[in-house]
Order: sequence, then structure tokens, then C-alpha cells
Amino acid sequence: MFTGLIEEVGTVRRVEARGEALRRLEIEAPGICEDLKTGDSVNINGACQTAVELKGGRFLVESVAETLRRTTLGELRPGSPVNLERSLRPTDRLGGHLVLGHVDGVGTVRRLDAAAGDTVLQVAPPAELAHYLAAKGCVAVDGISLTLVDVAADGTFTIAIIPHTLVHTNLSQVRAGARVNLEIDVVARYVERLLTGRSAIPGGLTLDALRDLGYT
Repeated sequence: MFTGLIEEVGTVRRVEARGEALRRLEIEAPGICEDLKTGDSVNINGACQTAVELKGGRFLVESVAETLRRTTLGELRPGSPVNLERSLRPTDRLGGHLVLGHVDGVGTVRRLDAAAGDTVLQVAPPAELAHYLAAKGCVAVDGISLTLVDVAADGTFTIAIIPHTLVHTNLSQVRAGARVNLEIDVVARYVERLLTGRSAIPGGLTLDALRDLGYT
């Protein structure tokens, strides 16, 4: 589990394809490598991966076919900047929101520009994710915990980026048309499951169901 607060922007140094089903990435990140161990989880641009090998200030991960299909990790090339976060410890402050590192879909950046002194990011998500998004809600974009300013009727959402986030993530290098990994707020997933009846509560979470559970 992660918080969506990026610890370091690493650099992809080597990409090794092993058939169509596996790809090894070697990432330079001297900061997080100081106490990273083989087997540790690392969030890379929003996708939870396992460090399988350490080489000084670099670490290697292996991405399987499912990860390559559902995320943008298969599009990374040597020199690509990547957002990195190590897994959350029980004693850490939860400064962002609960991020699992399970990418729900890939969105497309519509624009990233300055407006009235603010940097505005606008992203078009896949249609199937649009109904999970709400103004003032949370979303992880390439692993970054962000708050939505507003959501258009087609699901396109807008985020105001503070200077600190722009400087300490890879967003400063993002341009219109770029593809970004998206993870919706995990709470929204479970709320939908309850409300639509895909749960252990027959018929879903209705007023009658709540009364049967003892709520008045």
C-alpha cells in the first residue's frame, strides 16, 4: 500500500524484453535504493512492482504481460523519468490517500498549462472509470495522489498542480497527448459494489437492507 506522495523521480536506464510476456526495467534511483531490499514493493508511475535485484543506486523489476497490457510501463524507454514511492510502513503519516498500486486504466492528458498563476492538468479517463470520479475526490495519476477540482460530463477531470508537485514528480515533463496510469479511490470501488448489489447483501445496500441490519 502507498500514499501517492512521490519520494523520488528515477530514470529508466535499461529495458530488456524477454519475449512478449516479460520485461525487465533497470531504474536509477539512489535515494530510495539506500534502504531498498530485494523483494520490496515499489510504486512505479502508479504500478506496484517488486524489486528483484539491486545494483548500487539502481534496482530492477520484472513486469509481466498483464502489467504491460494494463499500464504504460511497456512504453518506458531508457531515459524515461518515473515517479517512485516505496510501500507504506505502519508508522508513516498518511499524507496523501490510500493507493494500492493497482492501475485501473490509462488516461490521456488533454492539457497541462498555466492559468491565472496555477498549473492546470486535464485528463480524459477511460469511459468505464468516469463514474468513479467526483469533484474534491482523490485520484492517483502516475502514482501521484491528487485532488480533483472538477469533472466534466464526459468524465474529463481537472486538477490544480502546486509548484512542489510539479518540481518533485515527472509532471513537469508531461505534454498533451501523453498517456498516464490512473487509479481511482479504493473507497469508491467498494461503495459501488454495495450500492449496485454485487455484494453479500441481497439487492444491494438499500434503506430496507440498512433497517434489516439494525440501522434506524
